[in-house]
Amino acid sequence: MKKILIAAGLMSAFAITAHAQSSVTLYGTLDAGLVYSNNQGGHSNWQQSSGSVSNTYFGLRGNEDLGGGLHAIFTLENGFNLNNGADTENGTMFNRQAFVGLQSDQYGTLTLGRQYDSMVDYLGPLAEAGGGYGNNLAAHPFDNDNLDNSFSIKNAVKYTSANYGGLKFGGLYGFSNSAGQFSNNRAWSAGASYENGPLNFAAAYLQLNNSGNANVGGAVSQGDGTAAVAANLQRTFGAGLNYTYGPATAGFVYTHTQLDGITGVDVGGVTLPGVSGTNLHLDNFELNGKYALTPAMSLAASYTFTDGKMSGSNGSGDPKWHTVSLQGDYSLSKRTDVYVEGVYQHASGELGNFGANVASINTLAPSSTGNQLAAAVGLRHRF
Repeated sequence: MKKILIAAGLMSAFAITAHAQSSVTLYGTLDAGLVYSNNQGGHSNWQQSSGSVSNTYFGLRGNEDLGGGLHAIFTLENGFNLNNGADTENGTMFNRQAFVGLQSDQYGTLTLGRQYDSMVDYLGPLAEAGGGYGNNLAAHPFDNDNLDNSFSIKNAVKYTSANYGGLKFGGLYGFSNSAGQFSNNRAWSAGASYENGPLNFAAAYLQLNNSGNANVGGAVSQGDGTAAVAANLQRTFGAGLNYTYGPATAGFVYTHTQLDGITGVDVGGVTLPGVSGTNLHLDNFELNGKYALTPAMSLAASYTFTDGKMSGSNGSGDPKWHTVSLQGDYSLSKRTDVYVEGVYQHASGELGNFGANVASINTLAPSSTGNQLAAAVGLRHRF
């Protein structure tokens, strides 16, 4: 009897220890390189760049096993400029993600805090800008659909399902946090993806209400630098698929963005004039592909046609953008790689009272003409 009691006590102690198992992981990506562009505001430019391919950031990820397939989790993630060490959002340490929640192996994950929307989670991985190899320079004009995760949603409650035979789905709601103004700068999104062997399909929707400067403490705001575009109403939806055959992957992504009552558009740190007060509807059609020449070397390419329609108090127009990118990547190890890439964009049509549309490769200041060319070489390290 005494032996039985001792054994039971040891088993109970082990169970308590197993319950208390937890881990905290430090992770991140550092991306630095040199970028040449033939025209930024009428001048050619050589610059050291942080994040030409992948955003530079570090984060802490925690997981505590609560037993029965339930986990307490958290993520704290900060984006910064590797050139000078400055945060990408002034006065905010964890400017990419900051959330805590519960994760069930069977039912999915519920989290609260600052988080990415469903366009980023489900559709982004199928686009060149949001794919695992990344290519910020190749994002759609001023990242109008957030597939390049230019911003995250504050005050957000988010649900992400478990993986049900390749099917995953989820949604997010970002509160305005403003008394008496429930819809003033709120956000919501939903999405799903399905993976079956070589085929991967995804679709998502995002809506932002009043993402201007009126309620900086709301879900998204251009006033504190968390959004490249601000409008009274933004509605974005899209779908995409890719197919993998051996070392090759080919994909197609379509997104539609409606910006009604624009209050501001930021392109590479420059505010685009002549668009305030207008409505701009954009259709993005992207073809992309990747080919592994060897286990260490790969090529990636994409072409995006963006068709726009503008109307409103500041005139009308039909701006269009053609963006082509080509990237070569060589892995020095599992964590470190070097890359070279080139991006060309041609813009045409009218942009309201601003006049002739100008090229504006993502992360760079706009060209003074309808053409812009950029070339980059860099080093990326993941940890």
